[in-house]
This record gives sequence, structure tokens and C-alpha cells, in this order.
Amino acid sequence: MKLSKLCAQAGIACPGGGEVNVTGFAIDNRKVAPGTVFGAFQGTKVNGEDFIPAAIEAGAVAVIARAEAEVDGAIHIASDNPRKTFAELAAQFFTPVPEHIVAVTGTNGKTSCVEMTRQIWRMSGERAASIGTLGVTTPDESVSTGLTTPDIVTFLSNMSGLAREGVTHVAYEASSHGLSQYRNEGIPVEAAGFTNFSRDHLDYHADMEDYFAAKMRLFDEVVSDDAIAVIWMGAGDSGWNKRVVEHAENRGLAIMTVGEEGGDIHLSRREPTQLGQSLTVEHAGTERTINLPLIGAYQVSNALVSAGLALASGIDASRVWDAVARLQPVRGRLERAVIAPSGAPVYIDYAHTPDALEAAIAALRPHVSGRLITVFGAGGDRDHGKRAPMGEAAAKASDLVIVTDDNPRGEDPAEIRRQVLEGAPQAREVAGRREAIHAAIAEAGRDDIVLVAGKGHETGQIIGSGENMRVHPFDDVEVARECAALIARGDA
Repeated sequence: MKLSKLCAQAGIACPGGGEVNVTGFAIDNRKVAPGTVFGAFQGTKVNGEDFIPAAIEAGAVAVIARAEAEVDGAIHIASDNPRKTFAELAAQFFTPVPEHIVAVTGTNGKTSCVEMTRQIWRMSGERAASIGTLGVTTPDESVSTGLTTPDIVTFLSNMSGLAREGVTHVAYEASSHGLSQYRNEGIPVEAAGFTNFSRDHLDYHADMEDYFAAKMRLFDEVVSDDAIAVIWMGAGDSGWNKRVVEHAENRGLAIMTVGEEGGDIHLSRREPTQLGQSLTVEHAGTERTINLPLIGAYQVSNALVSAGLALASGIDASRVWDAVARLQPVRGRLERAVIAPSGAPVYIDYAHTPDALEAAIAALRPHVSGRLITVFGAGGDRDHGKRAPMGEAAAKASDLVIVTDDNPRGEDPAEIRRQVLEGAPQAREVAGRREAIHAAIAEAGRDDIVLVAGKGHETGQIIGSGENMRVHPFDDVEVARECAALIARGDA
């Protein structure tokens, strides 16, 4: 395709006429081939402009960069915001895309919501996929691993590839990093969901307002003009969610509120059952009783936001609510890994913020007649300020807390544990994560429940940083099962 045509479709000025053929897009000069458009961005650690000569030598026909960047031997598309311009241009190249696309943002619950939305679509007879922390999940349930929001080239390529495979419905996670770095631009998004907002990623964002502003790009700029905003309005929300409504109103979006205090989807009753929860939900003048096969209040909010997204995409209400009653747990989100030899269930959850940890513990509490034993740690090279609050959250609602390692990365694991223990001084400290999980399962009695939090679906433990970084195989679910088996055999 001619560069001039792509520029015209994106509304971007193309210097020199642009009568060159474009064969692809890249933001890594090592992936440049003849005919590539190269995006040269300034990052926190690496300046992509330093690699412009190498990209041109490899065959780049155009470079999108700041006006000050030196571009010799290729068309220079100058921009005050190269990431945004690159995304807008690349979106014209990677076509077609699925007809129905929805996005979810918020601090916690994004992964569950996009996966639950995919499940609802699939059970309603649609060819659906999801993109996020778990990777790309396709209609045949196959999963390829990935980041919460992949780079823009991978994201658009995945969208186009799914469309070519006949996928008509896609739900994706819109992380604050992805939104601030323009990693999911240029495609029509017909609905956007918002779950909740609390402290996270302050190692990247300047403060909570900066973090919130990144999230709001989804509603302010990314979604289509006629999109529907599906916003959770739970009791006890700190006011952030009301501000999301204001952003949606200012953009002129249609708004669907979901929650416990009225709204378009109103949760009027929730009661724990042996295998899940019984919900009474009011929608469009009809009251329904739904037996949700998932535990925890936050799983209810995730399920209802997902239902709202499915409704916003045009799925018939009766099909949506029937599907909600058949939702399956999401990998690493209150996933029951094993029953201990004592009879205590062991749950794995991705909770890695104070709010998420508190929510996971609260989800399990109604099902505990004995003790709730919580095992968790905090990641290295990440927001230090959330470590003590995580300890406080665990100590407040657990009967026994075991503080261990998470992904220490380049930090001293003992120092990370010390900071967590400031918020939970009565907790037990067990350095090795495997040893901590083993200790919790060995101690659990018949009426107890064990929660292993922090890593969820992850299958590796990150130790070291830079050139010394290593990812050691470690899956909380598999480790819990192995420990339970050892205990059952009396080998430990």
C-alpha cells in the first residue's frame, strides 16, 4: 500500500508525496524490513531516535519521529506526539478489524472482565476473543501469552489477524501504561468498561491524578464517539468512579451504570452459596435471580460489568443473563488449585495491590468456618509505597499471614519482606515462596482456607534485573498441588 494513501486515510500530512510502498510497521529497528515505517520514540530508558540510522539501513522507507530528530535517507513524518501519529497511521495498514470491539480499564478486574465478556459472547453464539494479561484467547480457547497491553504493532496485527480468522467480537484490557503510550489506538471501540480505581503503578505515574488521567484517555479519546461507557458504581467507592461518569458525559458518550445503588444494571441482593453466589439483578424493568458459579463480591462486579459490555455490543439480554450463570473462573483469579490433605481448599489469586488483596480476602471470608491463611509478597523494582499497606490489608482480615517473596527482580528479597512486614508485624516470614506455600498448606486444618496471592496466572518468578534477569519456572497452582501431594504422602 502506498504511504500517501495511508497518510490520507489517517489525516496525516505526508512530506514528499509519499509514493513509496509500505510493507509493514516496526518500533524495533531489528524488526525492520524493506518497506517498513519505523516509529522512533523517546522512552524512559531508551531513545528510539538513536536507532533511526540502523532502521533506514535495514530498509525503512519512512520514520515517524520528533521534528528535531535526524532522518537521512527516508521520509521524515514529523510529529509532536510520534507515538500517537504512528498508531493512527499503523491502524490504516492493519485491516480489517473485528466488527465489535470493547475495552476495559481500572486498577483491578480488567483481566476477569475481558475474559468473562469473551465467555458471554461465546455462549451467545459469537466468535469471540480477548486480549490482555493472559494473552490472546481465541474462540477455540487457545491462549498465547502476552502483556496486559502489547505494543501497538502487535496489538493491531493481532486485531487484524483475528478478523481474518473470522472473529467478530474482541474484548481487550486497556492498561494505564498502554493508554499513556498510545498502544491501543486507531480502531473503533463501541463500548468501554471501568471497574475500580486504587493505588498502583506509582513507580511509573507521577501520582494518583496522573494515573487516573492515563485511564481516562480511554473515555476521552480512544473510544468511538457513539460508544457506551459501562461503569461500576459500587457502595463505598471513593469518588473516582463518579469522576469517570463525568468524563463520559463530557465526551457525550452513552452511559450504562452498574452497581448496588440503582443504575441500569442494579444488584439488589447477593448471598453466598456453597459453590458461588445467588444474585438478584434488575435490568430493563426485569428482576432476575442468577446463580453465579464464582465466589467473592469483586467477582460479582466483574461479571456484571462484563454483562453490561455484552449488552452494549448488541447481545440479547436473555442470552447475556443465561451466560452469566455459566461463567467459569478466570486463570489465577480466585482459582481453586487443590484441596489440601486436611480438606482445606487452596485458592490462587493475582491480587498485588492493597485493595485487590483486601477484596480477595473478603471474597473468601464468608466461606471460612476456621482460619483464613494468606500467603503473599510484593514485587521488586515496583511501587515501594504499597508494600506496608499490603501487609496491613492482609493482617486486618486474615487469621494467619505468611509474608514471602513474589518477583524480587533487582531488589534484595529480605528488604522487600521487611517493608511488607511493617504493615503486618505479627505475620510469619518465610523467605522461599515454595516453602511458604508448603507451610501454609501443612498448617491448614479442615475448616481453614488458604489464599496464595500476588502472582496468579504467572508461570515464572523474576529474579535479577537487566542482563542478570532470570525467569525461573514457578506456577503457584502447580506448586500448591505439588506441596499438597508431598504432605499427603508424608514426605515433608
